Amino acid sequence: MSMDIKQIQDLIKFVSKSGVNEVAIEEKDFKITIKTNQEPTYVTAAVPSPVALPAVAPATAAIPAPAAPATPAPAAESDAHLITIKSPMIGTFYRASGPEKPLFVNVGDEIAPGKVLCIVEAMKLFNEIESEVSGKIVKILVNDAQPVEFDQPLFLVDPS
Repeated sequence: MSMDIKQIQDLIKFVSKSGVNEVAIEEKDFKITIKTNQEPTYVTAAVPSPVALPAVAPATAAIPAPAAPATPAPAAESDAHLITIKSPMIGTFYRASGPEKPLFVNVGDEIAPGKVLCIVEAMKLFNEIESEVSGKIVKILVNDAQPVEFDQPLFLVDPS
């Protein structure tokens, strides 16, 4: 088995999106190892929180992670000005820091950059997802404790 450059590029894209840090494929006449050392830029470890969250080491290489895309949701014309906040990783979406804790945000809440919107738990690490935009939460697209995919829309925000 040998891979052409297009297959290798596709594999690299897949690995970087999946959130794993290493993939190795070995055949008798072919070997490829792809390593990433990326951490989502949305992870916060230095922010004091009412719940003890495990700290996450910052990325060692400055790999630019995709910023919150300002692409409008593919919905009706009235939604064209809305900003979609997407999940930076695969994991489980939580609206609060614990079962008895208040929700981070509700529909109608005003948000600003740095405001914690939710937690995405991945492999026992609780990653606080912060807003990168200002505006008002119009819609929450995911239910509490629901699994989310990389780049899955989580919130719709009205920036006006």
